[in-house]
Amino acid sequence: MAAPLSDLTVMPDPQQVYAADGTRLATYTWGDVDAPVVVIVHGFASNARDNWVLTGWVRDLTRAGYRVLAVDQRGHGQSAKPHESTGYGIRTLATDVETVMDQYLVDDAFYVGYSLGARVGWEVVRDLPHRIGRAVLGGVPDGIPLARLNLEQVRAFVDDGIPVEDPTTQNYIALTERVPGNDPRALIALAEGMRASRMIDPDPTNAPEAPTLFATGSKDGIIEGSRALASAAPNGRFFEIPDRNHFNAPGSRAFREAALEFLAHG
Repeated sequence: MAAPLSDLTVMPDPQQVYAADGTRLATYTWGDVDAPVVVIVHGFASNARDNWVLTGWVRDLTRAGYRVLAVDQRGHGQSAKPHESTGYGIRTLATDVETVMDQYLVDDAFYVGYSLGARVGWEVVRDLPHRIGRAVLGGVPDGIPLARLNLEQVRAFVDDGIPVEDPTTQNYIALTERVPGNDPRALIALAEGMRASRMIDPDPTNAPEAPTLFATGSKDGIIEGSRALASAAPNGRFFEIPDRNHFNAPGSRAFREAALEFLAHG
């Protein structure tokens, strides 16, 4: 049975899945177990509740007749938060999502990711062309993940309380502090792991084959890179989220409506 709509702002108890390296991943589901599945993966310094529940995505996806499967990525939410950067390669995060799908016996699904979740999604959708029928990748960068984050200033802030001067990094710090339960040292390790990954940039010559909607805010500094990735994807389409930046785009009604239309009709 699908959950009553009034319950869709309340987080269910997490179901634990263990990654290949033993890292504990918190997962959540909503909707009818027999409905088509949408896997949703959040962005950096966020979690399933903040990125997808409080913004109305779970509500709207469930109303549209989907079963929603969400994961708190390692380092976030109710999942384990390793402090070693070696635990956060882009391939590791992609494999985590694939492991969750396997554990839930999801043979085919749609994929929706934002920011870091979209960058991970580029890998997942490319890896599983026979299992991901359609995807929405919001706010996906075309370069090194989290490259705009000044790690030296973040470390100085976390270790010694030295104020952050870089404006973009200030926004990331504000996001980190806004979401309860965030562990700054785990997020620093994640950013370091992303930068050290062997395949850190999306490869336009090896783009996902599945129909994919790329969506980025009109006020987001990465918009042209996202637009370029959409052009490189064989079945890519681009949607400009009006009047939104990188940090508030997930709450856009226009973004949700565009994504739901794309998932339903392509």
